[in-house]
Amino acid sequence: MTVNLEVSEGVGTLRLDRPPMNALDIATQDRLKELAEEATRRDDVRAVVIYGGERVFAAGADIKEMQDIDHLGMVQRARALQDAFTAVARIPKPVVAAVTGYALGGGCELALCADYRIAADDAKLGQPEILLGLVPGAGGTQRLPRLIGPSKAKDLIFTGRMVKADEALALGLVDRVVPAAEVYEQAHAWAARLARGPAVALRAAKESIDTGLETDLDTGLAVERNWFAGLFATEDRERGMRSFVEEGPGKATFL
Repeated sequence: MTVNLEVSEGVGTLRLDRPPMNALDIATQDRLKELAEEATRRDDVRAVVIYGGERVFAAGADIKEMQDIDHLGMVQRARALQDAFTAVARIPKPVVAAVTGYALGGGCELALCADYRIAADDAKLGQPEILLGLVPGAGGTQRLPRLIGPSKAKDLIFTGRMVKADEALALGLVDRVVPAAEVYEQAHAWAARLARGPAVALRAAKESIDTGLETDLDTGLAVERNWFAGLFATEDRERGMRSFVEEGPGKATFL
């Protein structure tokens, strides 16, 4: 399989495994969607790490495969491509991308689907589709400007240039840069910490933020209000408040 789902300590690792560069061919895209939906359904998966291995995250689409697709074929395929990445973005649990080596084109777009990105100090990221006479097609023109702002996103997309980890951090494209040997360990630790948190509240926080970014303020506030009130019906809320009153802040344990 070109993508695997491995679960440990409540953390599901979506592991790309298509050597040598984890090129995202159609089979890999479809498998990614399948496993993202599985991670969404599984109660034993409370947080997710996206990882491509020690050498490379994902160097982009399989250009040899794409070269043989004509206009009609891509009209029929483009929605499925986006749906695969959207399935990752809509996992209602905390998701962290552990970025090693190259994250280019579709690889960068996959990292954009995470809530948080930890990159190796030698990682390189970018959207080089313009150099093929194309634009990003798996969400890059939408998720990248939402993350780093339109002018910075246009610079990366218009030029197709790669950025090193330090510039990616300065742009806000990644959130933390660590030694390459520590990327997965730190990503897993980030996810494991949240996997021990209140699952419904974390889902509420993620949905409220993501929905708010895609709509007007009043609608976003309504989503937040409904989740906030609804969480008062959960056992985690009872545990959290009881622990705060009896033991002080930050000591609650959740189911």
